[in-house]
Amino acid sequence: MNLPLRARITAWYFTVLVVAFTSFAWISELGFQHSIEITVNDASRANLESIQRVLARAAPKGIQEVKAELNELEGVWAGAALLEVSDAHGRMIFQSDPFQRPYGTLPPMKKREVTFYTINLDNLQYRIAMREAEVNGQTLRVRAAVPTEPFDQALDRFRLMLKETLPFLIVLASLAGYWLSGRALAPVNAIIKTARAVGVQNLSVRLAVPPANDELRRLTETLNAMLGRIEASVKRITQFTADASHDLRTPVALIRASAELALRRPRTEDEYRETLLRIRATSEETTHLIENLLTLARADAGATELQFGEIDLVPHLEKIAEEAGILAAGKGIHVTWELPDSPVRVSADPAAIERLLLIVIENAVKYTPSCGKIEMRLSNGAGNARIEIRDSGIGISDKDLPHIFERFYRADQARSRDGGSGLGLAIARWIVDLHSGLIEAQSTFGNGSLFRITLPSAANR
Repeated sequence: MNLPLRARITAWYFTVLVVAFTSFAWISELGFQHSIEITVNDASRANLESIQRVLARAAPKGIQEVKAELNELEGVWAGAALLEVSDAHGRMIFQSDPFQRPYGTLPPMKKREVTFYTINLDNLQYRIAMREAEVNGQTLRVRAAVPTEPFDQALDRFRLMLKETLPFLIVLASLAGYWLSGRALAPVNAIIKTARAVGVQNLSVRLAVPPANDELRRLTETLNAMLGRIEASVKRITQFTADASHDLRTPVALIRASAELALRRPRTEDEYRETLLRIRATSEETTHLIENLLTLARADAGATELQFGEIDLVPHLEKIAEEAGILAAGKGIHVTWELPDSPVRVSADPAAIERLLLIVIENAVKYTPSCGKIEMRLSNGAGNARIEIRDSGIGISDKDLPHIFERFYRADQARSRDGGSGLGLAIARWIVDLHSGLIEAQSTFGNGSLFRITLPSAANR
């Protein structure tokens, strides 16, 4: 059904009320009938016992005395009860007037047990208690009847009251339920209204948290947390776009300016060559930047699939150490490495691990002055492989150290003047995260830096 939630709640509430009140009426009527039956049976049994006492007292004095006593008892009851006494052969000793009219066949009597039976006499319903009794050595059949009409009338009035009041109570309770559901859903409507007003321009808006510690409060807090994550994501995307645009605009402008300057007037072959070399170098830097941007974009989209397998880190670090020596040779930086003799096995993607190490090495070479040194060390213990890359470079300030793994983040001018897009270490952290590892940096400004990479061993993956 395409009904509002409030209407559906009220409909369910109405259905539950109908079932509950109907069950209540049915159970109440059964209880009322059972109570009437017990009361009438007790009354007819009590009358039966009264007759037996009269018989026991009057029988020794003769049959006439019995009739007189029973006649007097009937007068005392004044129509509130009827009685009938006969001998074992069916000869009537005493009989109230209604019993003298045909009323059908009664069930057989039991000698010691009281039997109850319902009959109609003069269009009135009676409950009869009957039993055989031994009086003065003679077996007598005794019947005592109590009219059930007053109780039947009370039951009819009770049924009428239920028919008249229950529909009214159900409708009234349903209206109250509709009103209460409206109040209960008011915070939901407030959440909807606020959520509709949230847009890209005002993601800082948060829902009002209800004071009650209930499901609506938890829902509101969950939505607020979700809005916070969306806001942070949008801010990162916006910052990413702005930084990428800025970083791409500079090399593109440089390529265009170099080309325009070369075309303003005729140049010598050497001048043209110098301009083309400058354009090529800038294009290579731009290509590297675009590749890094695409890597992070694929990472955000979850589209990058690494080929994990068990590898030995030792040969991969030897390869990177050789490349580091080539990179550092131009600045006279001395590169050393310390590798274990036994294999250090991890579950990893070989290409991703080499890219991770190359990013950190390139960073160390870039910010280490001439004649400096870079040390690489691989160790294995406590279920983890640890790679440490230490340099004697310019270091990182305490202010910048917590942010160096953020995208497009550039430290102070001492590090920023060497160029770079600020994406390398962000990619390094992403690779480490995919391998369930940890990358951390320690540095003192002016005294070099230490990058530590921890990867779980193959046995722990």
